Amino acid sequence: MTAINKQPGWLEKLGYGAGDIGFNFYWANISAFLLIFYTDVFGISAAAAGTMMLITKVIDAFTDPLMGALADRTQTRFGKFRPYLLWLALPLAGAGVLTYSTPDLDADGKLLWAYATYSLLMLIYTAINIPYSALSGVMTNNSQARTTLVSFRFIGGFTGGILVTYLTPKLVVWLGQGDEALGWQLTMAVFGVAAALLFLWTFAASRERIQPVKAERHPIKQDLADLAANKPWLVLFVLALVIMITITMRAASGVYYFKYYVMRPELVGEFLSSYMLALALGAASTPLMTRFLPKKQLMMLLMALAGLLSISLFFVPADQIGLIFVINLAIGFVLGPKSPLAFSMYADTADYNEWRTGRRATAMTFSAATFSQKLGGAIASASIGWLLSLMGYVANAEQNAGSQLGIVLMISVIPGVVALVAAAVMWFYPLTESQLLQMQQELEQRKTAAVAAGQTE
Repeated sequence: MTAINKQPGWLEKLGYGAGDIGFNFYWANISAFLLIFYTDVFGISAAAAGTMMLITKVIDAFTDPLMGALADRTQTRFGKFRPYLLWLALPLAGAGVLTYSTPDLDADGKLLWAYATYSLLMLIYTAINIPYSALSGVMTNNSQARTTLVSFRFIGGFTGGILVTYLTPKLVVWLGQGDEALGWQLTMAVFGVAAALLFLWTFAASRERIQPVKAERHPIKQDLADLAANKPWLVLFVLALVIMITITMRAASGVYYFKYYVMRPELVGEFLSSYMLALALGAASTPLMTRFLPKKQLMMLLMALAGLLSISLFFVPADQIGLIFVINLAIGFVLGPKSPLAFSMYADTADYNEWRTGRRATAMTFSAATFSQKLGGAIASASIGWLLSLMGYVANAEQNAGSQLGIVLMISVIPGVVALVAAAVMWFYPLTESQLLQMQQELEQRKTAAVAAGQTE
């Protein structure tokens, strides 16, 4: 038996999943709190903050394929992807602290600071997160094992989300001791150190097993051309963008929803953290669900349910706290499997690309995930800022009826409709379970022959 046939054990899966706890100390914080930090703490207008987050993330999203190409071409004694977890952990922590810092500047200066620090944060995040995502594609070549491995990742991710959404409001108060701006800065310092330690764990625990059949070096434009002709990849690209609009809009508007509509801001931490717990339970249930339904049909069903449940929240009165929590938990559970399903399918599309062309660009393939996620998140964040401004939002003040309506729509009907669109998009995904099995058997035969001939990289 060759090394490529070995599968990750439980300790390795736990170590890989720990990495996404660290990443969500940033991602979940940005999704849930950065916009309201800009509007209610730093003092940037909602429209300006939304536009800034859109422009910055769109620019950053275009660095994802470049980072994917760089990671695919990295050669070290530690592998292609693992070293980035060591090299960039501390720079990422520093950028996080700067992003949540509030220097005493005028309006233009504040906006310039936000553009510069948020751009730096997302650039470093891209450079470490894309190799981490691609790592799951080379730890195993078994489709079901990948689903399990990526489920561990997103259980870790949702665990990080739970910690962030529950602890952040409390840490800001405790560490700031009355100085909210200082509280945010110190909170991000704590999260940055914790994330760096988790990245070290992932580096130490993980192994890169899958090696492509050795072929002539090809330019980056060839990788991009391969992806453009990869229909399963294109469907997942659109799917991830659409789903991230749903997730980001619900997360970011949840803070506004409880502060200005429900009028119970003290429940924000419990609302968001319980939602993350439901997401984690859904992610943990993914391997069980895939035993009963193929990935494509399961994704369509879950996104349709998420859409209908989200729309139903629009009709719940503000004083029905229990019902609000129940519906939110149900939405979280059906959305939870989305991430492990999608990322295991990205690994499948990398196999498809290698099977079809003889070329494997794992990190470039996974860069589509972060590219489309960032783009979807940017559209959602910008839409929230623009809609709040359009409806007459005023920070830290009682909202008018129009502003309240906009806040409710952003957590219910708008993301619900987008989730239904995601279910429709998934209809076009072409790979079946039988096709995947045949394809992976053929790839295994090629690699076995290549190993025997000494032709793997």
